[in-house]
Amino acid sequence: MDSIKRYLAFVKPYKWQIFWTILIGLAKFGIPLMTPLILKYVLDDIIQTSLPFDEKMNKLYWLMGGAAIIFVVLRPPIEYWRQYYAQWVGSKILYDIRDKMFDHIQRLSLRFYSNNKSGEIISRVIHDVEQTKTFVITGLMNVWLDMATIVIAVAIMFSMDFWLTIVALSMLPVYAFSVKFFYARLRQLTKDRSQALAEVQGHLHERVQGMSVIRSFALEDHEQVQFDKRNSKFLNKAMDHTKWNAKTFSVVNTVTDIAPLLVIGFAAYQAITGNITIGALVAFVAYMDRLYNPLRRLVNSSTTLTQSIASMDRMFEFLDESYDIEDSPGAKSLDNVKGALDFENVSFTYNENETDVLHNVSLSVEPGETIALVGMSGGGKSSLISLIPRFYDVTEGSIKLDGTDIRDFQVRSLRDKIGMVLQDNILFSESVRANILMGNPDASDEEMISAAKAANAHDFIMNLPQGYDTKIGERGVKLSGGQKQRVAISRVFLKNPPILILDEATSALDLESEHLIQEALEKLAKDRTTFIVAHRLSTITHADRIIVIDHGKIAEIGKHKELMEKQGPYYDLFTVQQLS
Repeated sequence: MDSIKRYLAFVKPYKWQIFWTILIGLAKFGIPLMTPLILKYVLDDIIQTSLPFDEKMNKLYWLMGGAAIIFVVLRPPIEYWRQYYAQWVGSKILYDIRDKMFDHIQRLSLRFYSNNKSGEIISRVIHDVEQTKTFVITGLMNVWLDMATIVIAVAIMFSMDFWLTIVALSMLPVYAFSVKFFYARLRQLTKDRSQALAEVQGHLHERVQGMSVIRSFALEDHEQVQFDKRNSKFLNKAMDHTKWNAKTFSVVNTVTDIAPLLVIGFAAYQAITGNITIGALVAFVAYMDRLYNPLRRLVNSSTTLTQSIASMDRMFEFLDESYDIEDSPGAKSLDNVKGALDFENVSFTYNENETDVLHNVSLSVEPGETIALVGMSGGGKSSLISLIPRFYDVTEGSIKLDGTDIRDFQVRSLRDKIGMVLQDNILFSESVRANILMGNPDASDEEMISAAKAANAHDFIMNLPQGYDTKIGERGVKLSGGQKQRVAISRVFLKNPPILILDEATSALDLESEHLIQEALEKLAKDRTTFIVAHRLSTITHADRIIVIDHGKIAEIGKHKELMEKQGPYYDLFTVQQLS
């Protein structure tokens, strides 16, 4: 029950709201318990007496008038506030949990995201968290109210007839055993079903994002089979859960149905022998309904609470994912940056027990210098630049910025000083304005437009239907490749970082877009320490130094002219590209 203890930490700030909700709930659940007593009074003290007709009617009027005030005037606002506060508390707790989970999502390393589907992560944040609301509404409120209702009903029943109450409670031990036996397995079945559902959601999310690939390769039938596999797995898990749940209900509800029959039989015998009145018999049978209805609700609560706890397990399992990249104790904020970077014997591997992607790389970069990284695909170029903003940490060696190990800086302050333009820049489905302002959310309109102009983006933006307020669709689907790149460059201009990383920023673009973007990038790189990863070598001949990386090691370093004169690996790459 570790999950419950941890969940209660989110509940604790609202303990007084829960207390008052339960208090109001006691009034809500207590008022209906008066109905059998009213019925008993009507039968025994009004109908079956020898009082004159006028006196009987007078008693009935007073009784019904008082009942009307309680049930019609008092109960509706009590019902409203009980329901309102219960839902308010539940929603606030879920808000806090999702806030915590989103913060956790932003701290997890890229290694985690490369090994997990985004749809499964979304399922845990949305579906599993929503399921835990039941624990608050039912487990922390309704269960206690149902138990209080049972206690009050039993107390009233004992005051009416001791032995009849004993008969009424005779099935409770059987009921308790049934619940314990069945719900132990139900929790695991619920967890299995939730995991299968998350897999369906993860697969679906991925396929929706890649629908253009499915259509272009005419893979609809193949993908239908792939989806059916996961959907069938979920169906099987759901049916296992359903079968066990059905067994649970059939056994437990049978137990709760036997008890009223025992009471009716014994109460009828007592009435025939004159030991109880007809009013008491009718009231007692009515209280059986008040006793076993809460018990049935507790059975339903057991089911939903089992599902809720299974969702808690999955939720905390996700929250327990460790961070690969964390601030070291005493990490300091990075404020003033000159831009000198030193790679000292850097080795790196993505996962343990795998071969190094980078091996013993040493490189010193001066402030404001432009460094181009070239080489065959898979050589380690992108891996090297991903170490600078600490998307990953070095396995061995160190990277120093202005003489200080980058692990000694707070991660967010380090990344704040680095601007990145990638081959496939992620744009969000909001407006062009919102996407550019990600470079600096506090920037003015004038600063934003100035950044767009510097990136050669202003003219095409103004030709969009709503200009800067045009919604660009998921991942910028409504823009061309060149337009997306210029929006991405605009936000880096707005960020104005001292260190710049360009990873294949001009590949796969038409000539006009490439010219506009190349012009913007050269303007952007001026007076900044810049790293350029490029396959098209004609775009990096202006670099201060060109680094050839081959199989995770530095093969050559020099200017374009120097390397061409050496006729080494760079010369071979450049010559092949020129020929092609």
